[in-house]
Amino acid sequence: MKNKKVKDLRPMQLKDHHMPKNFDISLKAYGGGGTSKSLNPNPKKLKPQSMKGFEAQYKNIIDYIVRITYTIWEEKNIGYIYDTYSKDCRVWDEFGLQFGSEKIVSDTVHTNNAFPDIRLFADEVIWAGDEKASFHTSHRTIITGTNSGFSKFSKPTGKTVRLFCIANCVAKNNEIYYENVVYDTAGLIKQLGLDLHQVAKQIANEGSIGPFAPDFKNSKPKRKITKLKPISYEIPKTIKDVRKFVHAVYDTIWNRRNFSAINDVFSNNIEFEGSTGRKFKGVKQLRKFIISIVASFPDLALSIEDLYWMGNTKDGFLISIRWGAVGTHKGNGIYGPPTNRECYLWGITQWEIKNNKIIKEWTGFNELAILMQLLGDKK
Repeated sequence: MKNKKVKDLRPMQLKDHHMPKNFDISLKAYGGGGTSKSLNPNPKKLKPQSMKGFEAQYKNIIDYIVRITYTIWEEKNIGYIYDTYSKDCRVWDEFGLQFGSEKIVSDTVHTNNAFPDIRLFADEVIWAGDEKASFHTSHRTIITGTNSGFSKFSKPTGKTVRLFCIANCVAKNNEIYYENVVYDTAGLIKQLGLDLHQVAKQIANEGSIGPFAPDFKNSKPKRKITKLKPISYEIPKTIKDVRKFVHAVYDTIWNRRNFSAINDVFSNNIEFEGSTGRKFKGVKQLRKFIISIVASFPDLALSIEDLYWMGNTKDGFLISIRWGAVGTHKGNGIYGPPTNRECYLWGITQWEIKNNKIIKEWTGFNELAILMQLLGDKK
Protein backbone atom coordinates (compact mmCIF):
# COMPACT_ATOMS: atom_id res chain seq x y z
CA MET A 1 0.00 0.00 0.00
CA LYS A 2 1.38 3.36 -1.01
CA ASN A 3 1.96 5.98 1.66
CA LYS A 4 -0.66 8.70 1.64
CA LYS A 5 0.75 11.99 0.43
CA VAL A 6 0.91 14.63 3.14
CA LYS A 7 -1.06 17.74 2.27
CA ASP A 8 1.19 20.72 1.52
CA LEU A 9 0.21 23.45 3.97
CA ARG A 10 2.76 26.04 2.93
CA PRO A 11 1.34 29.55 3.28
CA MET A 12 0.75 31.80 0.31
CA GLN A 13 3.56 34.12 -0.74
CA LEU A 14 2.83 37.71 0.21
CA LYS A 15 2.37 40.40 -2.43
CA ASP A 16 3.84 43.89 -2.34
CA HIS A 17 0.59 45.40 -1.06
CA HIS A 18 0.88 43.24 2.07
CA MET A 19 4.03 45.08 3.17
CA PRO A 20 3.77 47.85 5.82
CA LYS A 21 4.84 51.19 4.37
CA ASN A 22 6.00 52.63 7.70
CA PHE A 23 7.06 51.65 11.22
CA ASP A 24 3.93 52.71 13.13
CA ILE A 25 3.45 49.09 14.13
CA SER A 26 6.96 47.91 15.04
CA LEU A 27 8.99 46.64 17.97
CA LYS A 28 10.46 50.11 18.41
CA ALA A 29 7.00 51.66 18.60
CA TYR A 30 5.97 48.87 20.97
CA GLY A 31 8.78 49.66 23.37
CA GLY A 32 10.76 46.43 23.20
CA GLY A 33 9.92 42.99 24.45
CA GLY A 34 11.03 39.97 26.40
CA THR A 35 10.95 41.15 30.02
CA SER A 36 8.20 42.43 32.29
CA LYS A 37 9.78 45.89 32.19
CA SER A 38 10.01 46.13 28.41
CA LEU A 39 6.58 44.69 27.69
CA ASN A 40 4.32 47.63 27.00
CA PRO A 41 2.46 48.27 30.29
CA ASN A 42 -0.48 49.91 28.52
CA PRO A 43 -1.43 48.21 25.26
CA LYS A 44 -4.32 50.68 24.81
CA LYS A 45 -1.79 53.21 23.53
CA LEU A 46 -0.61 50.89 20.80
CA LYS A 47 -1.74 51.49 17.24
CA PRO A 48 -4.59 49.01 16.76
CA GLN A 49 -4.77 46.60 13.86
CA SER A 50 -7.60 44.47 12.55
CA MET A 51 -6.91 40.94 13.84
CA LYS A 52 -10.05 38.91 13.26
CA GLY A 53 -9.89 35.53 14.97
CA PHE A 54 -7.15 36.55 17.45
CA GLU A 55 -7.66 37.01 21.19
CA ALA A 56 -9.08 40.45 21.96
CA GLN A 57 -6.18 41.26 24.31
CA TYR A 58 -3.80 41.62 21.34
CA LYS A 59 -3.88 45.06 19.75
CA ASN A 60 -1.60 44.33 16.79
CA ILE A 61 0.69 41.61 15.45
CA ILE A 62 3.75 42.86 17.38
CA ASP A 63 1.75 42.73 20.59
CA TYR A 64 0.71 39.16 19.74
CA ILE A 65 4.11 37.69 18.87
CA VAL A 66 6.01 39.38 21.73
CA ARG A 67 3.45 38.55 24.42
CA ILE A 68 2.86 34.93 23.47
CA THR A 69 6.64 34.42 23.56
CA TYR A 70 6.73 36.08 26.98
CA THR A 71 3.87 33.96 28.30
CA ILE A 72 5.37 30.68 27.09
CA TRP A 73 9.03 31.25 27.90
CA GLU A 74 9.17 33.88 30.67
CA GLU A 75 6.04 32.95 32.62
CA LYS A 76 6.59 29.24 31.85
CA ASN A 77 2.99 28.77 30.71
CA ILE A 78 4.16 26.25 28.15
CA GLY A 79 0.64 24.92 27.69
CA TYR A 80 -0.30 28.22 26.05
CA ILE A 81 1.26 26.66 22.94
CA TYR A 82 -1.98 24.69 22.58
CA ASP A 83 -3.84 28.00 22.13
CA THR A 84 -1.30 29.69 19.85
CA TYR A 85 -0.06 26.84 17.62
CA SER A 86 -2.41 24.80 15.47
CA LYS A 87 -2.77 21.10 16.27
CA ASP A 88 -1.17 20.15 12.93
CA CYS A 89 1.39 22.96 12.75
CA ARG A 90 4.59 22.41 10.85
CA VAL A 91 7.78 23.79 12.38
CA TRP A 92 10.97 23.35 10.36
CA ASP A 93 14.36 23.63 12.04
CA GLU A 94 17.79 22.36 11.09
CA PHE A 95 16.91 18.87 12.30
CA GLY A 96 13.95 18.70 9.92
CA LEU A 97 10.18 18.72 10.49
CA GLN A 98 8.69 19.05 13.97
CA PHE A 99 5.02 18.24 13.46
CA GLY A 100 2.12 19.25 15.68
CA SER A 101 1.60 21.30 18.81
CA GLU A 102 2.32 18.28 21.06
CA LYS A 103 5.86 18.07 19.62
CA ILE A 104 6.38 21.81 20.15
CA VAL A 105 5.24 21.51 23.78
CA SER A 106 7.58 18.54 24.31
CA ASP A 107 10.58 20.35 22.81
CA THR A 108 9.88 23.50 24.85
CA VAL A 109 9.68 21.49 28.10
CA HIS A 110 12.97 19.80 27.20
CA THR A 111 14.71 23.15 26.59
CA ASN A 112 13.40 24.58 29.86
CA ASN A 113 14.68 21.51 31.68
CA ALA A 114 18.12 21.93 30.13
CA PHE A 115 18.18 25.69 30.83
CA PRO A 116 15.85 26.39 33.80
CA ASP A 117 16.76 30.08 33.88
CA ILE A 118 16.36 30.57 30.12
CA ARG A 119 15.43 34.09 28.99
CA LEU A 120 14.27 35.30 25.58
CA PHE A 121 14.61 38.98 24.71
CA ALA A 122 12.90 40.33 21.60
CA ASP A 123 15.59 42.04 19.51
CA GLU A 124 13.52 42.74 16.37
CA VAL A 125 10.24 41.78 14.71
CA ILE A 126 9.74 42.26 10.97
CA TRP A 127 6.15 41.66 9.92
CA ALA A 128 3.83 41.76 6.91
CA GLY A 129 0.45 40.42 5.84
CA ASP A 130 -2.99 40.74 7.36
CA GLU A 131 -5.79 38.73 8.95
CA LYS A 132 -6.96 37.40 5.57
CA ALA A 133 -3.63 36.43 4.00
CA SER A 134 -2.10 35.47 7.40
CA PHE A 135 0.38 37.49 9.40
CA HIS A 136 4.06 36.76 8.74
CA THR A 137 6.57 37.64 11.46
CA SER A 138 10.35 37.36 11.49
CA HIS A 139 11.11 37.41 15.22
CA ARG A 140 14.75 37.75 16.26
CA THR A 141 15.44 36.95 19.89
CA ILE A 142 18.48 36.91 22.13
CA ILE A 143 18.54 33.77 24.29
CA THR A 144 20.47 33.40 27.54
CA GLY A 145 20.59 30.61 30.09
CA THR A 146 22.67 28.26 32.21
CA ASN A 147 22.87 24.59 31.31
CA SER A 148 22.05 22.99 34.65
CA GLY A 149 19.86 20.21 33.23
CA PHE A 150 20.21 17.46 30.65
CA SER A 151 20.10 18.64 27.02
CA LYS A 152 19.83 16.65 23.79
CA PHE A 153 23.61 17.10 23.46
CA SER A 154 25.00 16.15 26.87
CA LYS A 155 24.61 15.96 30.62
CA PRO A 156 24.58 19.33 32.48
CA THR A 157 27.72 21.37 31.84
CA GLY A 158 27.05 24.35 34.09
CA LYS A 159 27.94 26.63 31.18
CA THR A 160 26.13 29.95 30.62
CA VAL A 161 25.24 30.59 27.00
CA ARG A 162 24.11 33.48 24.83
CA LEU A 163 22.88 33.05 21.27
CA PHE A 164 20.39 34.49 18.84
CA CYS A 165 17.48 32.89 17.08
CA ILE A 166 15.26 33.95 14.17
CA ALA A 167 11.77 32.45 14.00
CA ASN A 168 9.70 33.13 10.89
CA CYS A 169 6.10 32.38 11.85
CA VAL A 170 2.85 32.46 9.90
CA ALA A 171 -0.29 32.96 11.99
CA LYS A 172 -4.01 33.15 11.41
CA ASN A 173 -6.96 33.04 13.82
CA ASN A 174 -4.65 33.20 16.85
CA GLU A 175 -2.65 30.15 15.75
CA ILE A 176 0.81 29.74 14.24
CA TYR A 177 0.46 27.02 11.63
CA TYR A 178 3.80 27.26 9.81
CA GLU A 179 7.22 28.22 11.12
CA ASN A 180 10.82 28.18 9.99
CA VAL A 181 13.20 28.67 12.89
CA VAL A 182 16.97 28.83 12.96
CA TYR A 183 18.84 28.71 16.26
CA ASP A 184 22.56 29.16 16.52
CA THR A 185 22.76 25.52 17.54
CA ALA A 186 26.37 25.13 16.41
CA GLY A 187 27.31 28.13 18.54
CA LEU A 188 25.37 26.69 21.47
CA ILE A 189 27.25 23.38 21.28
CA LYS A 190 30.60 25.17 21.27
CA GLN A 191 29.57 27.35 24.23
CA LEU A 192 28.68 24.18 26.13
CA GLY A 193 32.31 23.11 25.71
CA LEU A 194 31.49 20.20 23.41
CA ASP A 195 33.25 19.11 20.22
CA LEU A 196 31.02 20.44 17.42
CA HIS A 197 32.20 17.98 14.77
CA GLN A 198 31.87 15.00 17.10
CA VAL A 199 28.33 16.01 18.11
CA ALA A 200 27.33 16.58 14.48
CA LYS A 201 28.58 13.14 13.44
CA GLN A 202 26.88 11.44 16.38
CA ILE A 203 23.49 13.06 15.69
CA ALA A 204 23.76 12.30 11.97
CA ASN A 205 24.50 8.64 12.65
CA GLU A 206 21.45 8.45 14.91
CA GLY A 207 19.34 9.40 11.90
CA SER A 208 18.03 12.52 13.59
CA ILE A 209 17.89 14.76 10.54
CA GLY A 210 15.14 15.24 7.98
CA PRO A 211 12.97 15.48 6.18
CA PHE A 212 13.86 18.86 4.69
CA ALA A 213 11.09 21.36 4.12
CA PRO A 214 9.73 21.24 0.54
CA ASP A 215 11.09 24.67 -0.28
CA PHE A 216 14.49 24.28 1.39
CA LYS A 217 15.75 22.27 -1.55
CA ASN A 218 16.36 25.22 -3.81
CA SER A 219 13.73 26.19 -6.36
CA LYS A 220 16.25 26.84 -9.15
CA PRO A 221 18.00 24.21 -11.28
CA LYS A 222 21.23 22.94 -9.78
CA ARG A 223 24.13 25.02 -11.01
CA LYS A 224 26.14 23.51 -13.87
CA ILE A 225 29.30 25.58 -14.21
CA THR A 226 30.18 24.28 -17.65
CA LYS A 227 26.69 24.71 -19.08
CA LEU A 228 24.93 27.50 -17.27
CA LYS A 229 25.98 31.13 -17.51
CA PRO A 230 24.50 33.00 -14.55
CA ILE A 231 22.43 36.02 -15.51
CA SER A 232 23.89 39.44 -14.79
CA TYR A 233 21.46 41.70 -12.94
CA GLU A 234 21.70 45.44 -12.44
CA ILE A 235 21.37 46.29 -8.76
CA PRO A 236 19.25 49.43 -8.27
CA LYS A 237 21.13 52.26 -6.55
CA THR A 238 17.90 53.68 -5.15
CA ILE A 239 15.60 51.10 -3.58
CA LYS A 240 12.09 51.61 -4.88
CA ASP A 241 11.31 47.98 -5.70
CA VAL A 242 12.46 45.95 -2.69
CA ARG A 243 11.76 42.59 -4.29
CA LYS A 244 13.82 43.46 -7.36
CA PHE A 245 16.65 44.80 -5.20
CA VAL A 246 16.89 41.73 -2.95
CA HIS A 247 16.82 39.24 -5.82
CA ALA A 248 19.42 41.25 -7.73
CA VAL A 249 21.75 41.35 -4.73
CA TYR A 250 21.57 37.61 -4.05
CA ASP A 251 21.82 36.56 -7.69
CA THR A 252 24.71 38.94 -8.38
CA ILE A 253 26.82 38.15 -5.32
CA TRP A 254 26.02 34.50 -4.58
CA ASN A 255 25.10 33.01 -7.97
CA ARG A 256 27.18 35.11 -10.38
CA ARG A 257 30.07 35.35 -7.90
CA ASN A 258 30.45 39.12 -8.40
CA PHE A 259 31.90 39.78 -4.97
CA SER A 260 32.83 43.35 -5.90
CA ALA A 261 29.10 44.18 -5.73
CA ILE A 262 29.31 43.81 -1.95
CA ASN A 263 30.83 47.29 -1.84
CA ASP A 264 27.90 48.69 -3.83
CA VAL A 265 25.07 47.50 -1.58
CA PHE A 266 26.57 47.21 1.91
CA SER A 267 27.75 50.07 4.09
CA ASN A 268 31.53 50.17 4.54
CA ASN A 269 30.92 49.67 8.25
CA ILE A 270 28.31 46.93 7.86
CA GLU A 271 27.64 45.20 11.20
CA PHE A 272 27.19 41.44 10.84
CA GLU A 273 26.07 38.78 13.29
CA GLY A 274 25.73 35.17 12.20
CA SER A 275 25.72 31.52 13.17
CA THR A 276 28.40 29.91 15.34
CA GLY A 277 29.19 33.16 17.08
CA ARG A 278 30.26 35.09 13.99
CA LYS A 279 30.33 38.79 14.69
CA PHE A 280 32.29 41.34 12.71
CA LYS A 281 32.23 44.76 11.12
CA GLY A 282 33.14 45.93 7.62
CA VAL A 283 32.73 44.83 4.00
CA LYS A 284 36.13 43.09 3.90
CA GLN A 285 35.08 40.67 6.61
CA LEU A 286 31.69 40.14 4.98
CA ARG A 287 33.34 39.33 1.65
CA LYS A 288 35.71 36.90 3.37
CA PHE A 289 32.76 35.09 4.96
CA ILE A 290 30.76 34.78 1.72
CA ILE A 291 33.77 33.57 -0.26
CA SER A 292 34.56 30.97 2.41
CA ILE A 293 31.11 29.40 1.93
CA VAL A 294 31.28 29.44 -1.88
CA ALA A 295 34.83 28.05 -1.82
CA SER A 296 33.61 25.04 0.15
CA PHE A 297 30.74 24.44 -2.29
CA PRO A 298 32.01 25.60 -5.73
CA ASP A 299 28.77 24.69 -7.53
CA LEU A 300 26.55 26.36 -4.93
CA ALA A 301 23.20 27.61 -6.23
CA LEU A 302 21.07 29.81 -4.00
CA SER A 303 17.47 30.96 -4.26
CA ILE A 304 15.13 33.10 -2.20
CA GLU A 305 12.23 31.11 -0.80
CA ASP A 306 10.36 33.77 1.18
CA LEU A 307 10.65 37.55 1.37
CA TYR A 308 8.83 40.37 3.13
CA TRP A 309 9.67 43.80 4.49
CA MET A 310 8.64 47.00 6.26
CA GLY A 311 9.38 50.64 5.47
CA ASN A 312 10.02 53.00 2.59
CA THR A 313 12.87 54.62 0.65
CA LYS A 314 12.98 57.73 2.88
CA ASP A 315 12.87 56.06 6.30
CA GLY A 316 14.67 52.87 5.35
CA PHE A 317 13.67 49.23 5.36
CA LEU A 318 13.68 46.17 7.57
CA ILE A 319 13.76 43.05 5.38
CA SER A 320 13.34 39.35 6.14
CA ILE A 321 14.77 36.88 3.61
CA ARG A 322 14.54 33.12 3.87
CA TRP A 323 16.83 31.38 1.41
CA GLY A 324 17.88 27.89 0.41
CA ALA A 325 20.96 26.60 -1.40
CA VAL A 326 22.43 23.35 -2.66
CA GLY A 327 26.05 22.57 -3.47
CA THR A 328 28.66 19.83 -3.54
CA HIS A 329 31.39 19.87 -0.92
CA LYS A 330 34.39 19.92 -3.27
CA GLY A 331 36.48 22.66 -1.68
CA ASN A 332 38.93 22.43 1.21
CA GLY A 333 37.93 25.08 3.73
CA ILE A 334 35.91 25.85 6.85
CA TYR A 335 34.14 22.46 6.69
CA GLY A 336 37.32 20.44 6.30
CA PRO A 337 38.67 18.34 3.43
CA PRO A 338 36.27 17.76 0.50
CA THR A 339 33.76 14.96 0.97
CA ASN A 340 32.15 15.31 -2.49
CA ARG A 341 28.76 15.10 -0.79
CA GLU A 342 25.80 17.15 -1.94
CA CYS A 343 24.65 19.43 0.84
CA TYR A 344 21.58 21.55 1.55
CA LEU A 345 22.04 24.92 3.21
CA TRP A 346 19.23 27.17 4.37
CA GLY A 347 18.91 30.23 6.50
CA ILE A 348 17.08 33.40 7.44
CA THR A 349 18.64 36.81 6.91
CA GLN A 350 17.46 40.15 8.25
CA TRP A 351 18.67 43.42 6.77
CA GLU A 352 18.43 46.94 8.11
CA ILE A 353 18.72 49.50 5.32
CA LYS A 354 19.32 53.24 5.59
CA ASN A 355 20.02 55.62 2.70
CA ASN A 356 19.86 52.72 0.22
CA LYS A 357 22.69 50.83 1.95
CA ILE A 358 22.54 47.70 4.09
CA ILE A 359 23.95 48.81 7.43
CA LYS A 360 23.24 45.68 9.53
CA GLU A 361 22.81 42.01 8.73
CA TRP A 362 21.81 39.08 10.90
CA THR A 363 22.09 35.66 9.24
CA GLY A 364 21.23 32.43 10.97
CA PHE A 365 21.79 29.26 8.97
CA ASN A 366 21.86 25.50 9.50
CA GLU A 367 25.57 25.13 10.22
CA LEU A 368 25.14 22.13 12.52
CA ALA A 369 23.03 20.39 9.85
CA ILE A 370 25.69 21.16 7.24
CA LEU A 371 28.24 19.31 9.34
CA MET A 372 25.76 16.49 9.93
CA GLN A 373 25.34 16.05 6.19
CA LEU A 374 29.10 16.05 5.61
CA LEU A 375 30.34 14.02 8.58
CA GLY A 376 27.69 11.35 9.06
CA ASP A 377 28.62 7.80 8.07
CA LYS A 378 26.94 6.88 4.81
CA LYS A 379 24.38 4.10 5.22
